[in-house]
Amino acid sequence: MRLIVWPPLADKLSRMIRGPDSQSEQFLNDLAQISSRLDRAQRQVATGKRINTLSDAPDQVGHLLSLRSELASVQQIQTNIGRVKAEVGTAESALSQAVDVLERIQSLTVQGGSDFATPQARETLAGEVEVLLGQLVSIAQSQIEGRYIFSGDADQDPPYTVDLTLDDPASDYAGTPATRQIQHPNGTRFALARTAEQIFDNQDAPGANVFDAANAARLALRSNDVDAIGAALSALKSANTHLNDQLAWYGGVQAQVNAASDFASRQAVQVQTRIAEVEDADITQAIVELQQASFQRDAALSAQAARPRKTLFDYLG
Repeated sequence: MRLIVWPPLADKLSRMIRGPDSQSEQFLNDLAQISSRLDRAQRQVATGKRINTLSDAPDQVGHLLSLRSELASVQQIQTNIGRVKAEVGTAESALSQAVDVLERIQSLTVQGGSDFATPQARETLAGEVEVLLGQLVSIAQSQIEGRYIFSGDADQDPPYTVDLTLDDPASDYAGTPATRQIQHPNGTRFALARTAEQIFDNQDAPGANVFDAANAARLALRSNDVDAIGAALSALKSANTHLNDQLAWYGGVQAQVNAASDFASRQAVQVQTRIAEVEDADITQAIVELQQASFQRDAALSAQAARPRKTLFDYLG
């Protein structure tokens, strides 16, 4: 007995044998698209970011990476400025203290130059000046984070040592020139420091040599030499002017550092805002998309489940 199959039934059987019909294929494609939208919306809601993977916005990835690189550069400059700010502040504070010490030496020298000062009184004053001279050398040895801030680029070694038993108690300068500069966020650079040699021991300008002026006062008082005391007092006045100039210079550097810090902070905020414009998600929109995609997925699955499902025997029957 031969089975006769009608042409319409043959077409249906042929499609069943070949695999899913076009409606099933379309359903799977649509479901994949809905699932992709759903996953993307879920990531945006969870992270707050519109771009979480390269596929989220491939045309924006290069721009986003460039912005992040720019932000990293600004943040590194901020870190550098923060360290420099502490160093310059320490130097400024040290020089302010040095000015006070030198003024005290001047005051003692004025007392020693008085006609009423006795040799014994001048010897006592010389001892006080000697102690203050040691303090000046100690100030020149100021450190931060284990670095000698007035030793120039050789900041691991103290710029001076002192031996108050000698006629010239401060040693020769043991540091190097100060060549370090800091980068301003606008691209310019400026100097950070001066050396102890420039500040305390300027051999090229005798009137600017703080150590020599203080030591001259010590020796003059100890020798009870009124004329030498007068000369020392004149040298101290010049040294005081020079030391105040150095303090003012550091004040100017501190102002530059503060301005650079403020500039970098504003620049960082600007770059972060530009990054957010590219990267951050619109949470409200993402929630709406999540709800819509969830609804569409559920509706599609329900519709697919409701489709009639027939077997070969249904058609043969």
